[in-house]
Amino acid sequence: MDEAMSSLRKVARSFLANPRSEGAITKLHLKVYLINNYAYEIGPLLSEAIDIGILKDLDLAILDEKEISDCTDEQMLQQASVVNGFFSAYPSVFHCLTRLSLYNICFAELDINHLLFECCKQLHHLYLSNCDLDDRSVWKIDAPDSKLSVLQLNVCLLGRLDVLCLPKLQHLEWDTWLCARAPLSFSVVPSLKEICLICAASNTNRGFVLSEVLNDTTSIHTIKLDFQGEKLWLQPEGKQLTALNKLRKLSLHGIFVEFNLLWTLVLLDAAPFLEIFDIEINDSMEMYEERPNPSWKVPKFASPSNLYMKELQIIGFKPLEQQIEFIRSVMQRAPILNTVLLKYDDPCEDCEKMGIFPPRPSRNCMFPKGEDEQDMVVNLLKDGVSSPARIIFDD
Repeated sequence: MDEAMSSLRKVARSFLANPRSEGAITKLHLKVYLINNYAYEIGPLLSEAIDIGILKDLDLAILDEKEISDCTDEQMLQQASVVNGFFSAYPSVFHCLTRLSLYNICFAELDINHLLFECCKQLHHLYLSNCDLDDRSVWKIDAPDSKLSVLQLNVCLLGRLDVLCLPKLQHLEWDTWLCARAPLSFSVVPSLKEICLICAASNTNRGFVLSEVLNDTTSIHTIKLDFQGEKLWLQPEGKQLTALNKLRKLSLHGIFVEFNLLWTLVLLDAAPFLEIFDIEINDSMEMYEERPNPSWKVPKFASPSNLYMKELQIIGFKPLEQQIEFIRSVMQRAPILNTVLLKYDDPCEDCEKMGIFPPRPSRNCMFPKGEDEQDMVVNLLKDGVSSPARIIFDD
């Protein structure tokens, strides 16, 4: 880190210290470690470039050497103090900060909303990794004047996130939370279009109904939910899912291979304008918690309901009975479906190291690679089903 920051200091001096005749810097991407005295050498260069109008748009990442699993509460508080000291010493940095990435910070002693939304008036993209408010407090964001359009959280162990007002927010992503129920809620988010939720839930996680999270959203067109091969953290529901009526793409990833897929039809039936349905099967041999099969009540098929659906994609396909039945059900519901893409999934690194891939002999259903095997799958899928869909195998 010291060598890297020493090199960065020299480059910054050369790049920022001398007047630039060719005009302003359109965008500067800068990643720094605030160690030793480098902050007090980089900071003045940035401030001067901003003050005289050379630097207009700054993408700043303040890194930390600690891995998430090795970072203590005391170290997170110390990192927060260092970051706050940097911004307090060089407030000009706030003026052109459009993207900010922070790592391993506890905001317990800082006013996080003042720092991120009132000071950073030009902020469009915020990424927080292993950041919290201490003692799993609820983070409430009420920032009607904020320009923030992208919010990404990675292993941020909050009690909950309540987005009360973020009028420009378009994309929200949260990877790993420890909330027992719904991890977030929305109020005024008129621009929100994409949501991505990723978590391997433990048995202490009681789950939540999706409509509880989406209740006050009006323009969601893309949703990705990743269960990482563990238990589902969605509770069964049906007619309440009115927030999906504008959905265009739905991705359900990390579904354990032994789960029945028919429960996903509840979400499919609630999204009449869906165009792309993306399923990823997880075949990891590891098992840390009990994984009960989904118990959703699937409505009986009456008539085609997904009149706009064009593509169904199954990543990690195996010709198991539950997968065949699921694909046939989707084909029946989607009369203009033109593509069913069945993809091979590479083994996870952990399974390769443990020597347990290919799957156990009891589940001897590998991806169909030969022409005869593929023809057999096509016949199973189209037997008695009227559909124009092409079945494509991608290994």
